[in-house]
Amino acid sequence: MIALRARARARIAPERSQYAAAGLLWALAAALVVFLALPLAAILGKALSGDDGHFAGLAQFVAIAGGERFWSAVSNSLAVSVTTTLIVLPLAYVFAAALTRTRMPAKPLFRALALIPLLAPSLLPGIALVYLFGNQGVLKGWFPDGSIYGFSGIVIAEVFFTFPHALMILVTALSVADARLYEAATALGAGRIRRFLTVTLPAARYGLISSALVVFTLVIVDFGAPKVIGGQYNVLAVEAYKQVIGQQNFPKGAVIGVLLLLPAVLGFVIDHLLQKRQRALLTARAQPLVVKPNVWVDGLGVLACTLIGAAMLLILGTAVAAAFIKLWPYNLTPTLAHFDFDNMDGGGWAAFFNSVKLALATALFGTLTVFGGAYLAEKTPVAPVARQLVRMLAILPMAVPGLVLGLGYIFFFNDPANPLHFLYGSMTVLVLCSIAHFYTTANLTATTALKQLDAEFEAVAASLKVPFWTTLWRVTLPVCLPAMLDIARFYFVSAMCTVSAVIFLYTPDTVLASVAVLNMDDAGDTAAAAAMATLIVAVSALVCLVFSLTAWWLGRKTQAWRTR
Repeated sequence: MIALRARARARIAPERSQYAAAGLLWALAAALVVFLALPLAAILGKALSGDDGHFAGLAQFVAIAGGERFWSAVSNSLAVSVTTTLIVLPLAYVFAAALTRTRMPAKPLFRALALIPLLAPSLLPGIALVYLFGNQGVLKGWFPDGSIYGFSGIVIAEVFFTFPHALMILVTALSVADARLYEAATALGAGRIRRFLTVTLPAARYGLISSALVVFTLVIVDFGAPKVIGGQYNVLAVEAYKQVIGQQNFPKGAVIGVLLLLPAVLGFVIDHLLQKRQRALLTARAQPLVVKPNVWVDGLGVLACTLIGAAMLLILGTAVAAAFIKLWPYNLTPTLAHFDFDNMDGGGWAAFFNSVKLALATALFGTLTVFGGAYLAEKTPVAPVARQLVRMLAILPMAVPGLVLGLGYIFFFNDPANPLHFLYGSMTVLVLCSIAHFYTTANLTATTALKQLDAEFEAVAASLKVPFWTTLWRVTLPVCLPAMLDIARFYFVSAMCTVSAVIFLYTPDTVLASVAVLNMDDAGDTAAAAAMATLIVAVSALVCLVFSLTAWWLGRKTQAWRTR
């Protein structure tokens, strides 16, 4: 009798495991529909509505297209995006080539220096440029008549903001090379320039195109830098903000949001098509490229990285210095008065602690959701329809700008008829929006880590009647721990720095540090804005250090199998 009961429990356990996995998959798919797809549908519905709320078709699009202000914003956005892309690509390529194709010293230092902008909100370079080249700037002679407030200032700020994004893509593209191609080119008498044009550049063309699309999209949808340093130079992202916040014209704001979605979607489609045409650069017969020391090339690499890194430090250092100087540039006495946020507009110290709470909650729940969803979609054979739906929706945030997603959350959650209306104005909706906004990058990280594991783990566990959560806890999580820490770190830093995704969603009780920077700058407290931006950078850097130390400590216990 006891043996029969044991066999029955053994048969029931796998069925329960499969039912649980299917239920969780469908729950995740439903959550992605509610917190991602439906808000985007809401913004489209608002764009097709008139001022009275009734369906108006393309009337709002026609009305906006007939205004000179709109086309001026479109041309300005395109001019800034194209110019920034043309500047960033060569700089990022030179930096990436120095890191991957030379033997120059201090590569980790230069790489860390180039990635610093990832820790700062896009408002920070705008504030720094005001202190450097503004009306009271120490280098205001470089931009006479306040010309830094406009096209030039936005471009410089966006170059600082987008440089690390292009660099990471190009470093990946240049890290892979087949030494046989270079040996063949050299044997045929090709010089250094000819080898670059015929071997290096064609091999990196997909990385160049992808980085160009990323930079162009980031600039055209960015809100922070144009708002701080743009002056009267209007761009589409700022125009959407003015329509919604300044004029309470939600249909026109929705129309501009939909239009901002187009370049992001177009860039995503182009990048997806290019990836299908890309061929493997390394085959089974390929030989890894070994970079040989060259005094001139290594010296030029150090010089280029030093100049670019110095420019990065100048912008970051100026913002940090302004936070601790009494009155720039007339009284350079050190002071902490600018950190007295409670006596300034912007939300006080509560804004800073709100951002830390948001970042912690986003890192915790975002990591659990993303990794759990990726595991269920990749490692369980249940609910094929839900699996495909999760995979499709997980890619969608990559093509959705934060400003557009934030607008969608307003129209969806602020509707009194929505049963989830109670979430509007709470910290919960900010966490949900942040998780959805950065879902794609985190999901790709988790999926990549999971695909490195052989499917035999799950097959053996199923044959032994072991439920999936036991395999996940004892095998998958310890192996994928580094990827999980990377996801949590990415979520924390992104939530601390984000502006566009939350600019429409905060309330006086849930104001965030990045929004406080914007509000204090609008109120004329530029030094206090610099102080708050400095705190954001400092906390992000500290958390990155903590994650690195945690990964090292836990790696000694869980990753020993990776070394001999």
